[in-house]
Amino acid sequence: MANVLVVAEFAEGKVKRTTHSAVTFARTAAAALGGSYSILVLGSELGAAAEELAKLGAEKVLVVDDASLANYLAERYAPTVAAVAKDYAVVVAAASGFGKDLLPRVAGRVEAGYAADITDVTASGGTLHYKRPLFAGNAFGICVVESAIQVVTVRQSAFAAAESTGSASPIEKVALAAVGQAAARVEWVKCDQVKSERPELAEAKVVVSGGRALKEQFYALLDPLADVLGAAVGASRAACDNGYCAPDLQVGQTGKVVAPGLYFAIGISGAIQHLAGMKSSKVIVSINKDGDAPIFQVSDYGLVGDLFQIVPELTEKLTALKAG
Repeated sequence: MANVLVVAEFAEGKVKRTTHSAVTFARTAAAALGGSYSILVLGSELGAAAEELAKLGAEKVLVVDDASLANYLAERYAPTVAAVAKDYAVVVAAASGFGKDLLPRVAGRVEAGYAADITDVTASGGTLHYKRPLFAGNAFGICVVESAIQVVTVRQSAFAAAESTGSASPIEKVALAAVGQAAARVEWVKCDQVKSERPELAEAKVVVSGGRALKEQFYALLDPLADVLGAAVGASRAACDNGYCAPDLQVGQTGKVVAPGLYFAIGISGAIQHLAGMKSSKVIVSINKDGDAPIFQVSDYGLVGDLFQIVPELTEKLTALKAG
């Protein structure tokens, strides 16, 4: 019997939705290994977070609540996660900035193999096989981690968010492990980030993305449509590189990976780097004047025409439909 540990992501006073995808992975892996899964959360003032996590069906929720963890620093988090991880066969977090920064350090501390950004897991004879995208998602590789402890990050878009089971898991407090010399040399200064009333791009159910073709009218065309749909706004790398929109909106291989229920690709040709970040979306709607654009090959619905005419008309129709 082997058990799985989920490292929850907690920020700005709440559990990040990415954690729910990691829990879905943990359920599958624990069932294959004949064990159970637990959830570890670190931070400060974690009462409400612990109660939320306790509803996700874990054997137990482990809480490390300390004022020194109020702001995330890998050098302070890693020693405690590593200390807890020694009792588990698999340690997992979402492949977010948090997971990608923390878990490799944990793997190094417990001398574990590390499988990053996996999109699927299967089992054979009690051995877990991890599927990873290669070459911008145009190929996949299968890997096996042979160390005693396996450390994994999972792509949020590939695993559905775990829902509440209704029952409450026991909550246990865990002591903060001693930190090393590295922590003494690191100081939290501040976190500058873009604040928006829109849904977070990686977690939105609807995403409206624009490409270079929108030019300086990027926000003027997309914001009204996003407002009607309650959507997040995304962009291609070309739109970001040309300064038509903020860099944090980039969707793709070198940007954010999204898998909303509805994805609009407006003025986006469909380069493989962009497709790597959004082709797992459930429904894809594309608008492009080039009928041969690669984006149409992955689209469920496509409109060929002038986006400067189509998008305002679409926004007007949806606004009227919503009002009526």
